[in-house]
Amino acid sequence: MSELIKSIRERYLRALDRIASSAKKAGRTPEAVKLVVVTKAQPVEVVQAVIDAGAVLLGENYAEEGVTKIQSLQYGSAVEWHMIGHVQSRKAALVAANFNFMHSLDSLKLAKRLDRFCAEAGNVLPVLLEFNVGGEESKGGWEASDETSWQSLPEEVAQILALPNLQVRGVMSMPPLGESAESSRPYFQKAYRLQQFLKGQFPQADFSELSMGTSSDYQVAVEEGATFVRVGTEIVGSRSYQ
Repeated sequence: MSELIKSIRERYLRALDRIASSAKKAGRTPEAVKLVVVTKAQPVEVVQAVIDAGAVLLGENYAEEGVTKIQSLQYGSAVEWHMIGHVQSRKAALVAANFNFMHSLDSLKLAKRLDRFCAEAGNVLPVLLEFNVGGEESKGGWEASDETSWQSLPEEVAQILALPNLQVRGVMSMPPLGESAESSRPYFQKAYRLQQFLKGQFPQADFSELSMGTSSDYQVAVEEGATFVRVGTEIVGSRSYQ
């Protein structure tokens, strides 16, 4: 085992241990939380090492970069590729044809394009709906910072649920960047409440997944109900590989 694989594996296992500890602290089972290793801006050889270290869920932020890696590595069903970043409408076809899961569906327009391209590719794409619970203009997603406005959300959500080639699985959110992990907690709590609100609005739909938490705050996210955490730097290091 190379030194790179060994070091990534050690950090990967440490992250899993921290997830398990946080889950138990919150009275949850560790198995309820899935770790997505974020490999954006990493070269193919580092992504190869991440896979060799045991990771099976890989997260990419940019469609073209992700597709290049997917096609280079050719792991078939052994690895799931998750799109976790904003997707421009013109990149929808790439995501529909190549990714196994999407965390960042942020508009009805994009949903309709993805549905059309999924139909052409013969795929059904599991997706999470991205909501902006922090009110930041720089963040994508449906505006959801004001809980009194949530009653306006189900109209578009219902239209997405009706698309035959997308499979809504839950909610994704990203809090404002804070000075500590603890500063993310109220936003994680709000995202959890939003997930529960949508479950109540659409009891026949599947809103079981909640994607939130990154290297800086994923343990708090697990305590507040995350079922997916997206961890990059803590496992693969900074994105300075050449």
